[in-house]
Amino acid sequence: MKKITPESTWPESWQYSYQYDLLEIYEDTNFPRYLGYVYAYAYRRKHILDVIKKVAKPGAKILDVAAAQGNFSLSLAEIGYEVTWNDMRAELADYVKLKWEYGNINYVAGDVFTLGFNSEFDVVLIAEIIEHVAHPDEFLKNIAKMVKPGGYIVMSTPNGEYFQNNLPKFSECSDPSQFEAIQFQPNSDGHIFLLHLDEVESLAQQTNLSILETRLFSNTLTNGYLKLGALLNLLPKKWINNLEIFTNKTHLVLQRKLHTSMVVLFSRCE
Repeated sequence: MKKITPESTWPESWQYSYQYDLLEIYEDTNFPRYLGYVYAYAYRRKHILDVIKKVAKPGAKILDVAAAQGNFSLSLAEIGYEVTWNDMRAELADYVKLKWEYGNINYVAGDVFTLGFNSEFDVVLIAEIIEHVAHPDEFLKNIAKMVKPGGYIVMSTPNGEYFQNNLPKFSECSDPSQFEAIQFQPNSDGHIFLLHLDEVESLAQQTNLSILETRLFSNTLTNGYLKLGALLNLLPKKWINNLEIFTNKTHLVLQRKLHTSMVVLFSRCE
């Protein structure tokens, strides 16, 4: 993936995307207040790529939904997958192309549910999206239609059971349509529901999906929560990574409370 240099003539969406690239790809430490995001994204990236490589060989067709600045799309293409980048913001495709170095990647902008994809992909990646929609059940059902029978969905999303989460539970909301006007907003300000593991299991059953693996990750310290971000600037990176490894090995009950994020691997039933 090429490293690019920002230009003053870039459109606003490109400049906005570049700020995320500074943290996600270049791991710029000149922004100490965002160091927790750098660690959290690195763990998310690792888990997503690990899970995909476990179930799909190079050459498999992967759809990256709402892919924004395309860092997963580009990484997957470089590994050898045939990737389709998708986002509703068509102008971001040219931004992603600036960073392209090698690999097979197609660019299809627009609302993914109106593009006519039907049982077309071996893997569909939905990273940090489902928490922004008012109807996560319908969202997952529609995504499942794009996966080949026997194919996979890889989902990353914040963990609703994290002890500081105060957002409503989707399964306890009598009228999700009340949130339709505010869905699809970026960043954590746009989070509507943060799913709990039992809700993920319920959604899978409703959608004819099987859950093959769930990973909880990014603990309170590594995410810089509870005003612990200052510690990230003082502690050696190795210590922080070792703490993440340690909390990943604790009992599931504790993991549900300590970790802020999850990655779930679904399989579409034949």
